[in-house]
Amino acid sequence: WMCGAIPSIAYCDAPEPWQLGFQDAATPIMQGIMDLHHDIFFFLVQILVFVLWVLARALWCFRHKISPIPQRIVHGTTIEILWTIFPSIILMFIAIPSFTLLYSMDDVVVDPAITIKAIGHQWYWSYEYSDYNNSDEQSLAFDSYMIPEDDLELGQLRLLEVDNRVVVPAKTHLRVLITSADVLHSWAVPSLGVKCDAVPGRLNQISTFIQREGVYYGQCSEI
Repeated sequence: WMCGAIPSIAYCDAPEPWQLGFQDAATPIMQGIMDLHHDIFFFLVQILVFVLWVLARALWCFRHKISPIPQRIVHGTTIEILWTIFPSIILMFIAIPSFTLLYSMDDVVVDPAITIKAIGHQWYWSYEYSDYNNSDEQSLAFDSYMIPEDDLELGQLRLLEVDNRVVVPAKTHLRVLITSADVLHSWAVPSLGVKCDAVPGRLNQISTFIQREGVYYGQCSEI
């Protein structure tokens, strides 16, 4: 969908076979998403190791040979306080960067350099450059269709290549207005960290700042 490179394209950002991680970040928002994921994964690994250690120790220390008669412990004030306080602290460390990222994603650029309108159709997208006019004093507009598999050239990506790409400059504040002409769609570009629903009769908007040149692929993510 989007090519943020003028005059040359440096490299491509697209999904790879058996890929488990993220695509390379091209915007501050996507970098923040990746950092938050790594931070949460750090806590996840620690909790997993601790729970497995407690489980293994309980199975070993309270097996039938050592403790044939189970102990009847129904209350423990200290441990109940600990397993309430420590998860709360962990959630606080997760919540602070999470809310910071969420609010930064909702920030709207007051004076973007370029505004693009994306209109979802079955099965293509239409784009309008609202800030630029052609010779007839109308906004520049075009349709972007997926290239059929039989027409793909060597090196092109199946189900991702289109006949008309959106071209925007890098290191520039952009605004994308998103709507739909028929059914629900979702405009998403993973490398940019953007995903916005296209709803008939409603105009949604996102702001982004592409930090580097490249070709960024996206698909309609409405299932």
